[in-house]
Amino acid sequence: MFRMWGKILKDNHLLKDTVICQPDYSLSRTQMVFQSLTAICYEFDLGEPIWLDANVSDFQRHAKTRFTQDNFIEHLDFDYLEIQVIEE
Repeated sequence: MFRMWGKILKDNHLLKDTVICQPDYSLSRTQMVFQSLTAICYEFDLGEPIWLDANVSDFQRHAKTRFTQDNFIEHLDFDYLEIQVIEE
């Protein structure tokens, strides 16, 4: 089962977190990542972040990336949103 952990952090303190499960393996890994990110943003009531080259590179290397204020259009009340694949 594909699982992604989404965390909101401010001043190195965890404010919110959630785990999204994707049991549908007919989707590609990329589709599962985007659907999981959409579900995380919906649960946290956030707009979806913009993927910058640094995010793509980090995610490809470590299956983990952070979205900061630069990735969002609206103002954030936290330091960053971090996503991490925890099980494939």
